[in-house]
Amino acid sequence: MNVEQVRALASPDGQALLRSLPPYDESAVFTLQASLRATGVPADLVAAALTQQRLRARARAKFGEFADDMLFTSDGLEQATRIEVATVHAARFASLSLATVHDLGCGIGADAITMSVLGVTVSAIDADPVTAAVADTNLRPWPESRARVGLVEDFVPPADAMRGRIGAWLDPARRVAGVADAAGRARRLHRLEDLSPSWSTVQAIAAAVPATGAKLAPSFPHAALPPGAEAQWVSWEGDVVECALWWGPLARRPGRTALLLGARRPSTLVEDTGDDAGAARSLADLGEWFHEADRAVVQAGLLGGVAARLGGLEVDPGTGYLTTHDAVTLPETKRYAVRAAFPFHAKSLRGWLRDRGITGLTIKKRAGRIDDAALRRQLRIGAGAGDGEQATIVLTRVAGDGVVLVVDPA
Repeated sequence: MNVEQVRALASPDGQALLRSLPPYDESAVFTLQASLRATGVPADLVAAALTQQRLRARARAKFGEFADDMLFTSDGLEQATRIEVATVHAARFASLSLATVHDLGCGIGADAITMSVLGVTVSAIDADPVTAAVADTNLRPWPESRARVGLVEDFVPPADAMRGRIGAWLDPARRVAGVADAAGRARRLHRLEDLSPSWSTVQAIAAAVPATGAKLAPSFPHAALPPGAEAQWVSWEGDVVECALWWGPLARRPGRTALLLGARRPSTLVEDTGDDAGAARSLADLGEWFHEADRAVVQAGLLGGVAARLGGLEVDPGTGYLTTHDAVTLPETKRYAVRAAFPFHAKSLRGWLRDRGITGLTIKKRAGRIDDAALRRQLRIGAGAGDGEQATIVLTRVAGDGVVLVVDPA
């Protein structure tokens, strides 16, 4: 898609064309394409509209009903912040009653949209002309918010950002354009030094504009946290989606925090209590209950406080696996009853499963190099139970030795 096609889709005729399209059906694409061409719609506009039809169908998982009125690029949709997480970002800026937030690297405009919804005027830029045009189109319901082509490196902070009630939001590129991974997606970058704009540019903007936030990768190193800033690891349905950094008045709890979000769960904020978690030293230290901590808690390094609240120990330090003797329930962990715990040997595990008629297996692990498919071949067992029993096992380590826990969800 090019800028001219974006403008055509944003025009009254283009919007009418998009509204006329039926729900996306891959099997009907060629028939619909021929039908539209027969009515005189230009071929390039048909192609662009059908691409939007497909992307909007995908986008509903991230944007809900907002997707039906938005334009997308394929990369922009993949990289966009889902609406629930973007709303969390926007709420911080809205709470300060800022006059303007500069969205520096706005993508298709997810964060700019949610800020605008909450009454924040946004001045957004993106280096890619097509992406900037898409973002500007998506911001049309809020005329005071606009997106244009621009480089973050060319941004000149106002002389007195605090007095002018100015904020900044950055989403540095963490992918290599034109270089795909095995799934065909732009390859991710994980090191701070690979960010674009650079980490030093992000910090310079934060120094000039105290009310600054930045969306970074979950791999953000704890040691790089600037003094007085807050690093918040955010998960959606248990998957860590970002580490958001907040400076100045946007930093509500300087240090490391975790925010756990989900469609059917209340949001849970986890703070650093300074507690250190003890670790199990042998199988004898394992209790009747196994707890699996949300990965955002693990990434944020906040397991000590969770272990203290549970009254438990880490099974294998750093994995988020915890053990207790009491049936304590916390929103930041999933609890399982332990049926059995023994040293891990494929042969003995196969015998244990066979003796109990277990023919279907769910394998959980967060560390180690055991290949699930190879292990299933050794155990001679699949994922589905068929006519037999289903079991869940956790492959982990206690004091460096491999162990297997057989668990049932509580």
